[in-house]
Amino acid sequence: MKVVNSLKTMKTRDKNCCVVRRRGRIYVINKKNPRFKARQG
Repeated sequence: MKVVNSLKTMKTRDKNCCVVRRRGRIYVINKKNPRFKARQG
């Protein structure tokens, strides 16, 4: 999982990426290809 300042580029890396909010943090998850995971902050 990558930790990044901006999730905009992480969201557009793959078409299956979606942005979710869990426990006050914002994540990009991808069910089809889990290597595209990212977290902000």
